[in-house]
Amino acid sequence: MTLHIPGTRALKVFDAASRHLNFSRAAEELGLTPAAVSHQIKETEDQLGMALFVRSSRSIRLTEAGAVFHEAAVEALEGLAKAVARAKKLSRGLTHLKLTMDGTFASKWMVPRLDRFRARWPDMDLRFDISYDLRDFDHDDVDVAIRFGMGKYPGVTTHRLFDNVIFPVCSPRLLKSGPPLKVPRDLLRHTLVHIEWSRQGVTWPNWRMWMAAAGVEDFDDSRCVLFASSSYVIQAAIEGSVVALCDFSMVANDLSEGRLVRPFDLGIKVRPEFAYHLAYPTAAADDPRIAAFRDWILEEARQASLES
Repeated sequence: MTLHIPGTRALKVFDAASRHLNFSRAAEELGLTPAAVSHQIKETEDQLGMALFVRSSRSIRLTEAGAVFHEAAVEALEGLAKAVARAKKLSRGLTHLKLTMDGTFASKWMVPRLDRFRARWPDMDLRFDISYDLRDFDHDDVDVAIRFGMGKYPGVTTHRLFDNVIFPVCSPRLLKSGPPLKVPRDLLRHTLVHIEWSRQGVTWPNWRMWMAAAGVEDFDDSRCVLFASSSYVIQAAIEGSVVALCDFSMVANDLSEGRLVRPFDLGIKVRPEFAYHLAYPTAAADDPRIAAFRDWILEEARQASLES
């Protein structure tokens, strides 16, 4: 990020070289050649009038002066990155709000509700950063985040949105033309898919867990198809050849519009400490844009919880 801030190239090259103590690895990180890194370091040393590295035939190390300068360079780059993020947010004015969220939440939960937000706040322009990466409010150009996790981040206020209730879904075509789905054991004649997710000792509900809750104790999950993302699981179910375990909050719109059906009512919940959370910097809690979005999405989440 700091490579794109005017005037920081030399500091960024020096920082990478100092961390790796290897010009080739620094060059790989920065997308430069080792010769370019070496030349930039030499130029910096000439401008400062001091040696920053002790070079040998096989290794380099920082001089005492280089260690002092590296500490200052890191602080400078950090400060500039934070300043750029703050400046970008200020430049958006009072009618733009930038949200970061994963693609599944955006397409399956947020987009179907955008018209209701725009009806309430017609002058507010929502902009999206779609990513599964965890953004840093100090460094990244985002105002509000929606993330799945425990909702505990230093300096950040979070609001739990809703419980995650997991149950089987399939396409109406499969329900009509495939092997009958009258009782849970009938699922054994179908291709079953679910996501594979585990974090901090918590496992996302899978078919083995759902079958146990349904009383099918001899279920063999070795033939289940696993996906890394729930968006793939949902799409596989919509396309009509599988029965998928899905989160109600992510398929509610597909159910209401008839793209998916729910063959069995039984649902199991994700452990309560994990959920989707609305998150924003505590220092920005009084920002009218954030307050407006917070009030709207919490109301939407409450309504969604009632519908589940």
